[in-house]
Amino acid sequence: MRRISRITVAGAATASLALALSACGGTSSDSADGGKGDKGLAIAYDVGGKGDQSFNDAAFRGLDQAKKEFGYQTQDIEPTEGETDADKEQRLVSLAKQGYNPVIGIGYVYANAMKAAAEKFPDTTFGIVDDASNQSKNVANLVFTEEQASYLAGVAAAESSKSKTVGFVGGVDTPLIHKFQAGYEQGVKDTDPKVKVISQYLTQTAQEGGFSSPDKGKTAAEGQIEKKADVVYAAAGLSGQGVIEAAAAGKVWAIGVDSDQYKQEALAKYKDSILTSATKDVAKAVYTLAKSVKDGKPATGIVRGDLKSGEVGLAASNPKFAGDADLQAAVKKAQEKIISGEIKVKSS
Repeated sequence: MRRISRITVAGAATASLALALSACGGTSSDSADGGKGDKGLAIAYDVGGKGDQSFNDAAFRGLDQAKKEFGYQTQDIEPTEGETDADKEQRLVSLAKQGYNPVIGIGYVYANAMKAAAEKFPDTTFGIVDDASNQSKNVANLVFTEEQASYLAGVAAAESSKSKTVGFVGGVDTPLIHKFQAGYEQGVKDTDPKVKVISQYLTQTAQEGGFSSPDKGKTAAEGQIEKKADVVYAAAGLSGQGVIEAAAAGKVWAIGVDSDQYKQEALAKYKDSILTSATKDVAKAVYTLAKSVKDGKPATGIVRGDLKSGEVGLAASNPKFAGDADLQAAVKKAQEKIISGEIKVKSS
């Protein structure tokens, strides 16, 4: 979790991946008909891998909590560069075949692979984060109202901006990241209509590195800062680290995402520039699904975390954010209105 790097290559091909999985964890069930496993929890990371200080690392924290509390084996597997849906499916199938239960794909990129794997192992519980399309009876769709947390980030940005210009950097131009953008822009405009929002996406597809390229994030943020943005919010996975670096160099505020990035050790030298983070509790979602399986009552279907449940929100670790009474009052007021339904946050 301490490194800042691009995707770790876990294997050169599907065959080598399968061998590596077997070597790491052994096999508790060699049947291909979905014999129920009892080994523990396994997660397969999204683009950017472990060490992104954001989305994937949040999932790892949930896995680590489950491992410590339940005392069973766990496995966490990196993505491979340029992989296909077939590669992802093989990863999920290998984990299920070894006896891991549940098996969780971290990110919507596992949607197609998850459907195929779940059909092959009907007695294994699968989970997928950030995708609600899977209707399989043994799949839990772990989704969040990211737009609500992003709205609060927009309130914080508008309240903190002195230049009346703020930025948004999205990793990949997808419906999921549109939710972050829509909520943020609405929060800004509802707070101060005079504040301009500069929004930009790094790539059109994940394969182009939108979630895994800090250099792309840094360049985008630098461009926005040149246009007078003095708060920049990144919903870009590993690429967001470049946004935070650019904000620190430009002496402006960055707003982090998914994890409380103020607390991330790899970002410690930039933390004074991280105003807050729009968080979603992927760790809790991963842990809770594992617990449901352990308790013999596996969760399936749509499992949604929102502002009311506390599974999305704004981090208050930075003393400058937590100690600003006016800012805190504005955020609290907005949060209460969202929870009550008075404010309807847009998701696109």
